[in-house]
Amino acid sequence: MTVKDIVEALNLKIYSDSAGLNKEVTGGYTSDLLSDVMGNAPAGAIWITLQTHVNVMAVATLKDISAVILVKGLEPEANTVAQSNNKEIPILGTNLQAFEVSGMLYNLIYSK
Repeated sequence: MTVKDIVEALNLKIYSDSAGLNKEVTGGYTSDLLSDVMGNAPAGAIWITLQTHVNVMAVATLKDISAVILVKGLEPEANTVAQSNNKEIPILGTNLQAFEVSGMLYNLIYSK
């Protein structure tokens, strides 16, 4: 399943350029602690968080994250979007809570 497939299935907003939308997604990880994501998120995952600052992209790049989903209607800072475009790691958004989108993502990835 690609990032684009997930965007369409979950009706997510895309904050970044289209680069990276064809990346494969192998799982998900939900956390707001950067150190937790650095230590535990698997490569190829979509990271679900409420963090909007540029350090998110540093961690996503380090961990080879396929995309980032921001929850609760939060929007990324401008420099975060710039880094997203530079690193080709899409930033996506939803008005849902982390718990809700995590469950939906789990069902999408593992129900097939």
